[in-house]
This record gives sequence, C-alpha cells and structure tokens, in this order.
Amino acid sequence: MIKKDLLYKTKESIRKGIILSGGTGSRLSPITKGVSKQLLPIYDKPMIYYPLSTLMLAGIREILIIVTPQDLAAFEKLLGNGSHLGISISYEIQSSPDGLAQAFLIGNSFISGSPVVLILGDNLYHGNDLTKFIREINYDHKGAKVLACFVKDPERYGVPVFNSDGKVLFIEEKPLKPKSRYAITGIYFYDETVVEKTSKLKPSSRGELEITDLNNLYLKEGSLSVDLMSRGTAWFDTGNFDSLHDASSYVKTIQERHGIMIGSPEEIAWRLGWIDDEQLTKLAESYLKNNYGKNLLGLLNKNF
Repeated sequence: MIKKDLLYKTKESIRKGIILSGGTGSRLSPITKGVSKQLLPIYDKPMIYYPLSTLMLAGIREILIIVTPQDLAAFEKLLGNGSHLGISISYEIQSSPDGLAQAFLIGNSFISGSPVVLILGDNLYHGNDLTKFIREINYDHKGAKVLACFVKDPERYGVPVFNSDGKVLFIEEKPLKPKSRYAITGIYFYDETVVEKTSKLKPSSRGELEITDLNNLYLKEGSLSVDLMSRGTAWFDTGNFDSLHDASSYVKTIQERHGIMIGSPEEIAWRLGWIDDEQLTKLAESYLKNNYGKNLLGLLNKNF
C-alpha cells in the first residue's frame, strides 16, 4: 500500500501564495449578483477550495486572499484564518478590478520581499503529474514561471508566441488572431522582484495593470520560462457558465469513478501532516449530513 506520507510528502515552502478572488463575476451574472464568483459551487465544494488546494499541495502555508469589500465577511466565515487547516490565511481588499498584476501592489506588505505565486480564484487544476510539477517549480525561486495549456479558444487568454525552435518570443493579451493555440493559465510564479516590476507597469488601453505586461518584462530580461502542461493534466477557467458546468461534471465523474476527492483542503492538510486524525475527525463531523464529511471520515479507514 502507498502510505500517505510518501504520496504527499513535501517540504514547506518559503514562497508565499496569493489567491485573487476580486472582480465582479460579470460573465456569470445573474448568479453572481448576490454572491462572489469564487464562492459558487464546483460540484461539492466552493470554487475557492480548488486554488487553495493547489497552493497547499505545493507546500505553501502562508496565503493571502484578495477579495472585494462586500465579500470579505463571507470569505472569513468560510475559511477564517486557516488555522483549522494548519495554514495562515490573511485578507486584503481590492476596491476595483484594475488588472491581475494589481494583486502584487495590494499584497506588497504580505509579500515582504519573498518569492510569491499568484493563482486566480476561479482556476481549477488536477492531475498527478501537476502536483510534482508545481512543487518543482515552486522550489526554484529564480525569475518567473508560468504554465501554458493547449486550448480551443486561445483568444480568451494571454497567448505565447513561439519561434521555429519553440522559444517564446513574447506573450499577446487576448489577441484577435492568436499566433498559437496555447493559453497562459491562471497560476504565476515570481521571484522577489515582482513588486518592483509591477510598480513600473503602465495601465493598458483597458485601464488595467496586465499580467501579460509583467510576464513580458521578465521575458525581456531573459528570466521567464513558459512550461507546457502535459496532456494528462486538467485545467479549467471557470469564469463562464459552460466552463463552470464542465468543471463540476469533471469533479463529480472523477470522484465517483475513482473514489477520491479533488480539491479538499481538509484532506490535503491531513495528508501533509499539518493537522492530525483528531482534527480531521472534528472537521468531518461538521459535514456528516452529506458525502463530503463521510468521505473525509473514510480517509481514516484507508491505508493510502
């Protein structure tokens, strides 16, 4: 049998994590008129559980969640300070959605000169190869690293442009005629110079501090690597109705077919040894009226 400490063993990261969960969620209106997009369900969990789990799998225990003023209380009610998961969660406010790169200016005090990873609150990643992949990236603190995925609709994203040797020349933001079928996904690893670089950015024609401009700054100085995700890795940007539905169907299918959980912070904290059996039991007992709690309790009876 595979022991849990071998399957999930990782060292604690010095890199800090930011989950950007601001914005208006307009692509999901009207269901976001009364609730934050990142609190909507993806099958049996709030959306934010999935990016939170990704950071935890990378060994990151210091996490900042950036939210809108009206949603702060709801996030605090859901996640608190993270102590029940053996992590530290703090919050900052994004008063207006002025670009993804704005997260580093908002989180400047939290970052405090450390390397950092930003993950978007509506992005879901899954795959055994991915866990190993993001850990390897996470412990390399030089420059910047982003993940690119082959997609059918690259015009929705930042698109890397390659030369004939496969080298990335530059990244285009939401091009009308994409020069490749790859999209830069919503997780970005940066070194300790990210705040300094972000402070040099000028707002785009959309009036935003573009993450693509930040990535191109790193690329220009030769310190950005674009790693292609393997075909065995799933990535969902759940910011519209179709992708939200697809992600929920994916999670439901994998969990029911294989009897595993996807994106459960409680399970990950337990497997990493950040909480013990007693703490897991206490967390599970608050959900015993549904399968989520029953599945958590079931972990204690499995030898993997």
